[in-house]
Amino acid sequence: MGDYLAVLLPSIGVGLIFWFVMRSIMRADRGEREAEKTAREDAEQWYRQVREREGHSVTGAAGGDSGGTEDSSRVQARNAAQEDEK
Repeated sequence: MGDYLAVLLPSIGVGLIFWFVMRSIMRADRGEREAEKTAREDAEQWYRQVREREGHSVTGAAGGDSGGTEDSSRVQARNAAQEDEK
């Protein structure tokens, strides 16, 4: 019986180590996805507030501008936020 245990114990140990490593990777990935989602929601909320403060209409998650005006309005929003910080 002791011989069987001595043969199986290293494999069981490596299996447990592998399981703990994979579990920690999955938990870290889940936490990172949740943090990214929260950051994206916060950024969209901030962007909407800046657009409303400037008097622009807000449609959709990214402002709904088309024709290349989205980049210029993001620059304007960033400039407005920097001026508010001063």
